[in-house]
Amino acid sequence: MEFIHNINFGSLADTAISLFAAFLLGGLIGLERQYRQRTAGLRTNILVALGAAIFVDAANRLTGHDGAVHVMAYVVSGIGFLGAGVIMREEGSVRGINTAATLWASGAVGACAGADLILEASLATAFIIAANTLLRPIVGLINGQPLDTDSVEVTNSVYIITPKHAQKLVLRQFIKTLEDAGYQTQDIEVHQFGDDDVEIQAVLTTSAVDGSKMDQLIEKIANQDFVNQAFWSPSTTD
Repeated sequence: MEFIHNINFGSLADTAISLFAAFLLGGLIGLERQYRQRTAGLRTNILVALGAAIFVDAANRLTGHDGAVHVMAYVVSGIGFLGAGVIMREEGSVRGINTAATLWASGAVGACAGADLILEASLATAFIIAANTLLRPIVGLINGQPLDTDSVEVTNSVYIITPKHAQKLVLRQFIKTLEDAGYQTQDIEVHQFGDDDVEIQAVLTTSAVDGSKMDQLIEKIANQDFVNQAFWSPSTTD
């Protein structure tokens, strides 16, 4: 009956306040994500914030603030694994990074709430929501500007998936199609793709492409013989 000795109604009230704050603040973060129909929405962000708050609050009760600091470190790494699960790669593009970052930040809010830092948790929530809402128009404006190649190096790659037995024929056809469209290649890489197919990656020399024209070219390549799939992907390096 050890649990009877652990009953402390004052501490229980403090726990209730921490969990309520985590529930409310995690819900505010999750509402914005749910509205945009992201992978991790209302319930996920609430659960992450609550889970972090529960761990830190329990550590506070059992070992004091030093223990809570150690638990926070484990919460940070644990939520990192959770966030990695929502990052997806689809047809050459990576999705879910912002959702993963939001989950990570939501866990931090819950950890603050669990440590009785309610005002700090509220302030953090305001900044997280601002990052996901107020910065959106700025990101759209920057992405809509012509690329400054002096500041950012962009590598555009075109990929095709083809049967292994047709690799040489398709490769010649692939390069010719790119050259006819005005794109020169600086590198060609071939990777195994499953048991019977290969992925051919053509790295283009050009650092800026017209997205709509490239999409049309990809559609043309995808309709060629022995091409199972075609897509393109820009990538940047600092």
